[in-house]
Amino acid sequence: MKLSKFCEENLVTFDLKATTKGEAIEQLVDLAAASSMIKDREQLLKDVKEREELVTTGVGYGVAFPHAKTRSVKGIVIAFGRSADGVEFDAMDHQAVHLFFLIAAPEDAIGAHLNVMARLSYLMKSEENREKLLVATSPGDVLALIDKVD
Repeated sequence: MKLSKFCEENLVTFDLKATTKGEAIEQLVDLAAASSMIKDREQLLKDVKEREELVTTGVGYGVAFPHAKTRSVKGIVIAFGRSADGVEFDAMDHQAVHLFFLIAAPEDAIGAHLNVMARLSYLMKSEENREKLLVATSPGDVLALIDKVD
């Protein structure tokens, strides 16, 4: 599965300014809202925040996957953000998060949603892949990495 079909170059930023979990989610939703697949930014923000309240999506190793199944999208959207300073995100390993993948999926996209999450999780288990994202300088670098097949 080529994950880049869900993420356009304009949905990638290397300059998240967030200093809190809430700010990070808001900035990622703003980024995702640039996609024509987003119908309702406010609904997406509400749904991602509600999902985050259930259990943190900060999985450790400096990575978080805030996400939601929501009626605010027409299809799956992935937005990528990087924070140089890191954000306290209640991550499972209690470390700051530097790499964020916001994933928004339609409410009925159960299988596809899980496949995207699983694929990104698999890719981010690799220290080499995380390091590549920490030094990436172009959106194309990010898109190439998320399409990587090991």
